[in-house]
Amino acid sequence: MSEALPLEIHKSSIAPGEDEVVKIPVGQLPSGNPIRIEAHVFRAEAPGPALLVMAGIHGDEINGVEIVRRALQNGRFAELQKGSVVAIPLVNVYGFVNRSREVPDGKDINRSFPGSSRGSLASRLANALAKKVLPGVDIILDYHTGGANLYNYPQIRYSKGDERSEELAKVFGAPFSVAKAPIQKSFRKIALEYGKPALIFEGGESQRYDAASIEYGLAGLDRLLSYLGMVPGEATGQPYLRQHFSHQSWVRSPKAGLFLWEKSSGDQVEKGEEIGWINDPYGSKDSKAVKASHTGCIIGHSNAAVVNQGDALFHIAYE
Repeated sequence: MSEALPLEIHKSSIAPGEDEVVKIPVGQLPSGNPIRIEAHVFRAEAPGPALLVMAGIHGDEINGVEIVRRALQNGRFAELQKGSVVAIPLVNVYGFVNRSREVPDGKDINRSFPGSSRGSLASRLANALAKKVLPGVDIILDYHTGGANLYNYPQIRYSKGDERSEELAKVFGAPFSVAKAPIQKSFRKIALEYGKPALIFEGGESQRYDAASIEYGLAGLDRLLSYLGMVPGEATGQPYLRQHFSHQSWVRSPKAGLFLWEKSSGDQVEKGEEIGWINDPYGSKDSKAVKASHTGCIIGHSNAAVVNQGDALFHIAYE
């Protein structure tokens, strides 16, 4: 893509030096209210990379929405010296309003790519991103959080074996960087098929603000913009303890009961170490220890007090 040419997003053509909010219609609610994606497009006069910054593909993941909102409000993209930014603070409007991960049909947008313009709402939203936004950008930064009752320590995920993604993950500088194969029908998977590096930031828990995750997410964005030469100044050093992992494993509950964790996200653990307990609610002494499956770091943990046998409790990253 030549930056000397207009940037095409949906039916809008944005010339170098111009800013525009592009509204992409994808459907409507039974009430008749339209559902659309609002893309804030910023373009410098000088050529450079086109960066897509997006959040809220899962409607209950609020930290990412807040990160992109603050970036827009604080004018982080207002004075680009080269390249373009497409910022989408909220993809899944329905899920956001209803505090749900999915859309009305219960489908996950991030398992629906490349989607269809004639499919379900999830499929239409996925198709709008894949067909009307993705072709015009070069790099993707997608903000997420943990799911219900699952807290993710701030981390950046990239596609295993993709050298450009790994390079950009190091620049982002989250506390943990994790190499993961892309999930089938996910946005990262379709981006990889287009040959475009995609970073996934994970931080915090759904439906809750997490100040540390928000600050890590903004700081990483600033470093990425500087490294790409899109804003003045050089990328600052990495102020956080960054550790890289290429493997992850979930420790699951050995029995049902009341869950108490002794270790939590960010902690280092040794294989076989007792990191939590499952207790009987009736006061018996039949408690069961939860043990680390590997030597590594906890990158996510459950905050659920009541768990079933087999529930995910700790996400451990390791080499």
